[in-house]
Amino acid sequence: MPHKASANDRRNGHLAMLTFSFLVAGSFSLGAMAANEITPLAINGVRFVLAALIVGVLALVTGGIPRASFKQPWRYAILGGIFALYFVMMFVGLKTATPVSASAVFTLTPVLAAFFGYLIMRQITTRRIAVALAIGAAGALWVIFRADLKALLAFQIGKGEALYFIGVVAHAIYTPLVPRLHRGERTFVFTFFILSAASIVILAFGWRDILATDWAALPSIVWITLAYLAVVATTITASLLAFASVRLAAAKVMAYTYLVPSWVIIWEIFLGHGVPPMLVFGGIGLTILALYLLLKHEA
Repeated sequence: MPHKASANDRRNGHLAMLTFSFLVAGSFSLGAMAANEITPLAINGVRFVLAALIVGVLALVTGGIPRASFKQPWRYAILGGIFALYFVMMFVGLKTATPVSASAVFTLTPVLAAFFGYLIMRQITTRRIAVALAIGAAGALWVIFRADLKALLAFQIGKGEALYFIGVVAHAIYTPLVPRLHRGERTFVFTFFILSAASIVILAFGWRDILATDWAALPSIVWITLAYLAVVATTITASLLAFASVRLAAAKVMAYTYLVPSWVIIWEIFLGHGVPPMLVFGGIGLTILALYLLLKHEA
């Protein structure tokens, strides 16, 4: 069980998740540009292997990998398997789901994380956190549907959304499981074993896709996306999530997913994909309000 977090720990945890939300948003924007060029198992298999190697080197040069961290390896198998499931199901879902619908499903993560946080860690979601989660969900939906009520009312659950929801549930379970299964390992060491386990799981199911992919013929956007996914959206974000999850309650950690649609807008503008209607920025204001409520520590 994690030690009681200090004010410093909590502040650093929030800063880690703020960075996490920005970096995750980049994977949505870049991933959408490469999604039709490579299979989900192939791109995720390579990204996790590369990420595990990078984090493994970081773990070695920042203090090494102590023998004690090899105890109870089933912990890493569980966390790695769940982590892999989320990312693969996201790409599988996006084969048929529109980005708008998939993003709407993604905003269910914080509420689900609060539920699993109670079941796994007995983390209580207070009334103020519940209100913040509701405000954040409303703001995220406002952003996702670009302040278009007709688009919101036309939202339908299809096969892709249902498949992606399986991944979202996995992500929500993963967050409270991290502090539950953490035994005091340093962040890089803990993350290395999780990514290694995720690599093994995906390679076991996706080795045929990886061998069948004509890597030399892939367009440059796939290589750019793969590099971003491996180094930034996997290595760095996994470390940030592990760092924050032992310092903040699960509901607070996953509440930062509400910021992702807002960050995606910034990424889209940066990539030259246009500026959304001004009404959308009202939703960004709601997500910021929700995060302000979540920044206040509960006794």
